[in-house]
Amino acid sequence: MDLFSQSARKRHVGEPLAERMRPRTIAELVGQVHLLAPGRILSNLAPGRTIPSLILWGPPGSGKTTLARLLGAALTSELVSLSAVDAGVKEVREAVAKAAERRDQFSTRTLLFIDEIHRFSKTQQDALLPHVESGTVTLVGATTENPSFGVVAALLSRCRVVRLEALSETELAELVSRAVVDRERGLGTMDVAIDDATVAQIVAAAAGDARRLYSVLDVAADLARRATPAGTAHITVEHVAEAAQGKSLMYDKAGDEHYGVVSAFIKSMRGSDPDAAVYWMTRMLEAGEDLRFVLRRMVIFASEDVGNADPQALVVATAALAACELVGLPEGVLPLTQAVTYLALAPKSNRAIVTYTAARALVREHGALPVPPKLRPESVAGRALGHGQGYKYPHDFEGNYVAEDYLPEKLVGTKLYEPSASGYEAEHRRRLAEIAARKKQ
Repeated sequence: MDLFSQSARKRHVGEPLAERMRPRTIAELVGQVHLLAPGRILSNLAPGRTIPSLILWGPPGSGKTTLARLLGAALTSELVSLSAVDAGVKEVREAVAKAAERRDQFSTRTLLFIDEIHRFSKTQQDALLPHVESGTVTLVGATTENPSFGVVAALLSRCRVVRLEALSETELAELVSRAVVDRERGLGTMDVAIDDATVAQIVAAAAGDARRLYSVLDVAADLARRATPAGTAHITVEHVAEAAQGKSLMYDKAGDEHYGVVSAFIKSMRGSDPDAAVYWMTRMLEAGEDLRFVLRRMVIFASEDVGNADPQALVVATAALAACELVGLPEGVLPLTQAVTYLALAPKSNRAIVTYTAARALVREHGALPVPPKLRPESVAGRALGHGQGYKYPHDFEGNYVAEDYLPEKLVGTKLYEPSASGYEAEHRRRLAEIAARKKQ
């Protein structure tokens, strides 16, 4: 057994635990049941079977690269791997040319795996189009970003988008258990032990990322082994905390996770949930989001989703902007949190955007309709044209109101602003009804 342990260590020296534990068969793959279960798109893989070109879309550590490798092995196809970070059009064309040779000479299919395909330029992606369409290669692209944002439409239409999910806590715990006992590829030869509480700590630090999980486990096991040179070394939560060095939050300021968290933040405020709104706000800040970006979204929200239901909301949002610019972080989180909870609990109305959209449609439909002469400024030259003639000055009348039409003649009677019954906007509704009654009289 010692000889086996030594040979295993020698074979894997310097190789990260995540690479050593990478599944060798589909059966070893943990997670993604929605893709591999019977009747699903990637079930019943067998030599000679064909699959459509795929875009594997999922968070880091969900198994995109592993799945691509396993597909190549299961289908007995030649797997050619390129990274969009360092491959160009030249490398793509070379890979396609060799794929054509294999097809013509040996009737062998080629899976062309492109990691981080969203980083390919439009030119690079366009270079793939004819070869994917003709079947010279079966494309398997991997991306952490929404393919709709990073893959050109023409290429996307020729591929099936497959969504990989982050691994669940149960699945991650299974990976830990496997690695700890595996004597050939894992930590079995190190004689380490781990309890459920520590496993849970590692799983939490991984945040759904199998690669990070293995990294934390590998370092924690090494720390435990150093602390206990002889006998069984017990991995503790302290070892895990030291190995993890704080949990990194997945958040790309220009990527899919960015848009996901921002969307959740806005929808939580719109749904009047201050707890969720503050949580998502904190997620953005802790991940390093620009404070002004969060505040801009709040100012927009104050008009788009609250509006005249609570006119004070816009005042609160702009005051938070001014306060945060004055004090900065970390103290700026206080006025920011105050404003977020206010906006979340404010009565809601979307009539600002609805009214503007309706007005914009009218302008686009009818173009530049003439300004009624009575509404034009009165001047010496304009008097002959009737400019300003017949205009009724509201302050000369009781209640500072006089029945009058202010829209272009073609649009008289059109209603654009229909106040809701929410919050202060109910007062606007009452006021409009009062004006309509006076105008009718």
